[in-house]
Amino acid sequence: MKRFLSAVILISVLHYHPSWSQEAQGVTQDFKASSVNQPGKEFPQVNSQGRVRASIAAPNANKVQLDLGGVKYDMIKNGAGVWTGESAPQDEGFHYYQLNIDGASVPDPGTLYFYGAGRSGSGIEIPAADQDFYALKDIPHGLVSENIYFSKLTNSFRRCFVYTPAVYNENTKNRYPVLYLQHGSFEDETGWSVQGKANLILDNLIASNQAVPMIVVMDNGYAYKKEEGNTANKPAQSVSVFEEVVMTEVIPMIDSKFRTISDRGHRAIAGLSMGANQTMRIAMNNLDKFAYYGGFSGTSNYPSADEIDPAVFLGGKFNDAKAVNKLLKVLWLGLGTKEPNPFPGSIGAFRKMLDKQGIRYVFYESQGTAHEWLTWRRSLYQYAGLLFK
Repeated sequence: MKRFLSAVILISVLHYHPSWSQEAQGVTQDFKASSVNQPGKEFPQVNSQGRVRASIAAPNANKVQLDLGGVKYDMIKNGAGVWTGESAPQDEGFHYYQLNIDGASVPDPGTLYFYGAGRSGSGIEIPAADQDFYALKDIPHGLVSENIYFSKLTNSFRRCFVYTPAVYNENTKNRYPVLYLQHGSFEDETGWSVQGKANLILDNLIASNQAVPMIVVMDNGYAYKKEEGNTANKPAQSVSVFEEVVMTEVIPMIDSKFRTISDRGHRAIAGLSMGANQTMRIAMNNLDKFAYYGGFSGTSNYPSADEIDPAVFLGGKFNDAKAVNKLLKVLWLGLGTKEPNPFPGSIGAFRKMLDKQGIRYVFYESQGTAHEWLTWRRSLYQYAGLLFK
């Protein structure tokens, strides 16, 4: 009878404390609150294995899951109606996630919210071994300002965020080169300064003399206008005009509002994923305006073929290798070693074309990361150090 009661008590404890039940499964119990939690919130937590532990009070729920990295992990409810559960070890870096409560996907109220995956939701930071390059340090820091402007092309108000280096206000006569930096699909102009930590990366690079002080412009890659027509036979359609917005509205605005060096030799462009595709087209269509290009996990499209015909690709822009080598001071490509399809194949095909044409480029691989922000933080770190030198 004593053995039976002991077993019942043990099962009850394990049920209410799922972390204890997983000790035998190799879960290290050194969980700490995530660095991107809301102030004072204990959960979510991360341990030294990269596991994420989430917890939420939902006494009337029947099923709660932690939805992270494409996997849904069942959570367990204790007697107080609090659900707790852990994930498998995650890759280092920043990841979006959500909770699923009785079939409804909702943000975790314990975290700060980030715009990604087409919504404002939760994020988790798995500490990286090399996180020092984007760490907040006691050094001079630049300013990220919000700039609202009216776009005649889209007939709407838009905004971009602009990073100015710490030295920008020290001497009001000095002028600076500019990097135009774009986010990926289902993200927006907040991505690079919030999830990407672009300002901290530039602060650290500049403070250690590894990068030239520069201005960084981060705009919204979704820019549309309505085509003519609004009838049953010809309904109005939204057409992307992002390239035109950048070239005819954003660049002139930045050059008039900030102390820029407004020639092609002091203007760079880069982007991640969708932003890499957009900026490739912008750079190659405007080589008289840009001398540097950076593609993070992307090029210009996702060709299914193993080879790209340079005479056709992007209107033959890469058919003249001598001209490309002369005009682009840096052509930079990077991706993570764990990137899913189609990214390794498309970038691989693009590199084959560059090699065949004899076009110079820099290639970087982020070890152990996939299509995620640590890949792109590392890419910016590597790319920015090569600019304007």
